[in-house]
Amino acid sequence: MPHPTGDWLPAAAAVAVAAWGANQFTALASVYRARTDWSALSLAAMFSVYLLGLVPGLLLAGPAAERYGRRRTVRGALGLSAAASVVLALSDEPSVYAARLATGFAAGLVFLAGTAWLRELSGPGVPPERSARRAMYATGTGFAAGALASGVIAEWLPAPTVLPALAQALGCLLVLRATRGLPETARSRGRGRGNGNGDGEGRGARPGAGPGKSDGTGPAHGTPPPRTAAVRHPRFRYVVLPASPAVLGAATVAYVVLPPLVADRVPGYAPLFSGLVAALTLATGVVAQPFAARLDDSDSARATLTAMATVIAGLLLGALAAARDSVGLVVAAAVVLGTGYGLTLGAGLHEVERLTPPASRPTSASLYQSTTSSGFLTPLLLAGTAGHASYPALLAGMAAVGLLCLAVTAAHSRRHLPDPPDPRTAARREDSSVQT
Repeated sequence: MPHPTGDWLPAAAAVAVAAWGANQFTALASVYRARTDWSALSLAAMFSVYLLGLVPGLLLAGPAAERYGRRRTVRGALGLSAAASVVLALSDEPSVYAARLATGFAAGLVFLAGTAWLRELSGPGVPPERSARRAMYATGTGFAAGALASGVIAEWLPAPTVLPALAQALGCLLVLRATRGLPETARSRGRGRGNGNGDGEGRGARPGAGPGKSDGTGPAHGTPPPRTAAVRHPRFRYVVLPASPAVLGAATVAYVVLPPLVADRVPGYAPLFSGLVAALTLATGVVAQPFAARLDDSDSARATLTAMATVIAGLLLGALAAARDSVGLVVAAAVVLGTGYGLTLGAGLHEVERLTPPASRPTSASLYQSTTSSGFLTPLLLAGTAGHASYPALLAGMAAVGLLCLAVTAAHSRRHLPDPPDPRTAARREDSSVQT
């Protein structure tokens, strides 16, 4: 049955508030750095432990949404996100680690189950591309707003390690109330249609495609395509995988690594500056993502190569900013690295989409997001090696590693190309992007 026009808005708010929780630590780290004796390595570990929760959340979101429904999965994850923020407000070291771990798991669930719910609530009359953009803007807005709101609250209100976290918890509770009356979409799309397999996605079958017919996207006779088809493809190994750490590696260098290096240049405003740089980086990434589609070429890795070159340029600019202790260059590097983040994410998703049968795209998207999440380890890696080299040298070294990865991707740019898609499915191409 059709859904009311505005049903997707509360689902978008759910995605945004989960992203807010995921990124509020960015500004809070500046407060911890000033008010505690926690080392830079400990703070980097607190940031990176989010990854240990995020990856399982991403991988379990699809099965959970199919078994328990989108609505129950998303609302349960929002409750967990709120609880994690309350624990974060305790502001002691074990609590921060536990909160970051729980926040990552909740975010992974919402990023996949929530975006699926949002797109289904948009209704059949909304083009897939538009519903995908809604999901992209919801996550991007949440990421940027989370860092900015936390920075503003920490800068100008009392209890700077407490109120920002409680504000996010309150946001979760408000969204839980707003989503209380939203319908479940998984049952109506799969279980309630008598397809006999209990799959809420209907296995991606087209109307009229009977059990013994192939629609050109997988094996005939109704055999479901392997859900890991994309990651087993040689093009994934030689084109997508070398670029995947650069997605979140670029973003975290911009808003986690660089701002503390020039904190002495903004005395008294470090939390606000960190929040502003994070918001600028992520907003730039959202704006850049559509350009990855314009650069995309099914006969080459043009979009990925452009994206990787942008990230390398941003790393070199970041190295120069660190060497000169320049606030202006940090902001400029954030813009370039944010652009690289958006382009790399979009280019990778387009490559994975071409390697994946439509029925397996949600699974492939979650696996790809898991590989990009390795970029969250970048601040920890840099903090752990900072005693052996300066940050300008470390960032220049990252750029050199990026050049090696770029060379691998360039060498395979026109190799291992997938078979052309069926025109009927190409006409319905969807962008399965989910930001982490």
